[in-house]
Amino acid sequence: MALSANLNVMMKTARRAGRALLKDFGEVENLQVSTKGPGDFVSRADRNAEYMIKEALMEARPTYGFLGEEGTEVEGEDPTRRWIVDPLDGTTNFLHGMPHWAVSIALEHKGEIVIGVIYDPVKDELFFAEKGSGAWMNEKRMRVSGRNKMIESVFSTGLPFAGRSDLPETLQDLARILPTCAGVRRWGAAALDLAYVAAGRYDGFWERRLHPWDMAAGLLIVREAGGIVEPLTVGGDIMGDKAVICAAEPIFDQFAKVIRN
Repeated sequence: MALSANLNVMMKTARRAGRALLKDFGEVENLQVSTKGPGDFVSRADRNAEYMIKEALMEARPTYGFLGEEGTEVEGEDPTRRWIVDPLDGTTNFLHGMPHWAVSIALEHKGEIVIGVIYDPVKDELFFAEKGSGAWMNEKRMRVSGRNKMIESVFSTGLPFAGRSDLPETLQDLARILPTCAGVRRWGAAALDLAYVAAGRYDGFWERRLHPWDMAAGLLIVREAGGIVEPLTVGGDIMGDKAVICAAEPIFDQFAKVIRN
């Protein structure tokens, strides 16, 4: 596909931030054995990555707004466009030396996500989509899975940690879905969960308590790969409710019925 100027900038920036984080990740694996603990180091890596991404994007498009996980929101001169960035999705994995984390960059225009890029530096997999141009992983066009039987399908979600209030709901979800399917995965990086639905690796994904930067790029990538993306609550608002459900079309209704009960 022909890449737009904005998509080019986003891909280049995600790769550059990913390379820097990969260096830090090598350090984290060494830090694991130290008594001091790598937590401070990782939050620094996270902040540095966001700073690098913000600088590159704002240099390329000085008038756009910026919303990032680590910093404050920047209002752009152009109120219709803003970058939405998660410099390191899967921080806990990163901190523990687990090779499953990503850089996520989205471009929003008039309240709608029009370009999404998710880069997994460890596996060198770049997932991207531009509205109306399909979804891609590196050079390969992506399509959601074609499975239509729940019992053959694998789903992903997030699990509440550290006393979060959505634990009872999530346990009820799991009690309903586990008997009906081939498995549920919790890999700890929502951006990659969405990218994996787009790639047909997962058949569907649902989660509550997500932030815009966790899902902005992924939602578009799933849609462009032919998936259905809806608010978790019928008639709700994905970004406002911070909750989403998505899946390949053949399985969506069955999956949503189980989760929404």
